[in-house]
Amino acid sequence: MAEQQTIHVGGEWRSAVSGATRDILDPVDATTLAVVAEGGAEDADAAVAAARAAFDGGQGAWPRTPVAERAALLRRVAALLQRDREKIGLLESRDAGKTLEEGRVDVDCVTDAFRYFADLVVGEGGGRVVDAGSPDVHSVVVHEPVGVCALITPWNYPLLQASWKVAPALAAGNTFVLKPSEITPLTTVVLIELLTEAGLPPGVANLVTGPGDPVGARLAEHADVDLVSFTGGLVSGTKVMRAAADTVKKVALELGGKNPNVVFADACATDEGFDTAVDQALNAAFIHSGQVCSAGSRLIVEEPVRERFVAELARRAERIRIGRGTDDGIECGPLVSAQQLARTEEYVASALAEGAVLRAGGERPDGPGYFYRPTVLDHCHRAMRVVREEVFGPVLTVETFRTEDEAVALANDTEYGLAGGVWTADPGRARRVAGRLRHGTVWINDFHPYLPQAEWGGFGKSGIGRELGPSGLAEYRETKHVYQNLAPRPVRWFAG
Repeated sequence: MAEQQTIHVGGEWRSAVSGATRDILDPVDATTLAVVAEGGAEDADAAVAAARAAFDGGQGAWPRTPVAERAALLRRVAALLQRDREKIGLLESRDAGKTLEEGRVDVDCVTDAFRYFADLVVGEGGGRVVDAGSPDVHSVVVHEPVGVCALITPWNYPLLQASWKVAPALAAGNTFVLKPSEITPLTTVVLIELLTEAGLPPGVANLVTGPGDPVGARLAEHADVDLVSFTGGLVSGTKVMRAAADTVKKVALELGGKNPNVVFADACATDEGFDTAVDQALNAAFIHSGQVCSAGSRLIVEEPVRERFVAELARRAERIRIGRGTDDGIECGPLVSAQQLARTEEYVASALAEGAVLRAGGERPDGPGYFYRPTVLDHCHRAMRVVREEVFGPVLTVETFRTEDEAVALANDTEYGLAGGVWTADPGRARRVAGRLRHGTVWINDFHPYLPQAEWGGFGKSGIGRELGPSGLAEYRETKHVYQNLAPRPVRWFAG
């Protein structure tokens, strides 16, 4: 299979300087989907130089492009995404292993992000006027682009996570170098193609495909990079933060979560309520085979309904249809790689050794690919690794509580704090518990929905900064105070 040139620098597609390539594997059967360029530090340097030149250029440079023109380009990209929705959704399904419908939904969500940030920037005024207490002073606070941004994205939602960074970065007037995960880069390449087709000037958007070390590491430490935005694992995120420290650049990190889904008995008082809570617990844990930073992988259920709830949950988990995501009727695809499959198996084995009870799954099916059956582990407790650490696989642990205070304590007993869910028929309890949870997003009687106009990010080791919403745009801006004296005169501070 011929190499696809996947490094984009200064408006041109190229191979890696070293000539290295990487096979991109289909997680369904481990066959080769594509051969892409395997970039290195030299490619990262060239991309940063192109982004720097595009940012520092003259009057026609992207930062000085009128806001209305930047917004219009984002809307053109949104239209192109919808034009190619089926093709891109299929590519995302094959590359990341998710179902075709999930791939289509991802394209729609990416479209929404581009439209949201286009609307947000054109709806702003000309800055915040500050009352200086004198008619002879005009004082205003304005926002300007940060500069050159390094955008590093994960393998589970390649296109979606790229859009959460690319759309606000461009809306704010920045240039960037984008580094997707080395194992799922294909739809990110398509996004750069669509940006070019929409009319983005050369050098504004640059792409380097390749591993975190050396490409991501080089971008994080580079003196000409003004901001690094990273989504991925905790260990890699701390390395990014350390690498960025020497140049004191802005850093935004989204580092995953170990997310509680708390079910009170009153939520299951009716047959409809019980059915809904069980159904949503399955969605929380097993969408995209659990490879979701906000997955509800910790079920915390009230004692009176625990046995009935877990029994029905396990029964339904065993019936989840796994296979190639493009096949009819498939509900869950494979894990993304052999490494992720081995990691999941190791976590389940450790949980069983520590006393967990297997209620469903716990094995890989016969046949090729990186499949693992949706797994329910009962009688779990906080001392278990599988409860403390992010598995990023189709594994749900079950803990039990008896009081509201105990439920809150269990839900907050994690070093992460990205998201959590609360199921109850009591509105007062819903508000109390939601208010006490130390998580960046809290769902009440729901799990997983997000809105582009609402901030996304976490407490604790889930990261720093926010994506989406007005704060997501603010990450890509610097704030400047402009103070103009309209009637200057001598101060006479010094006698002279």
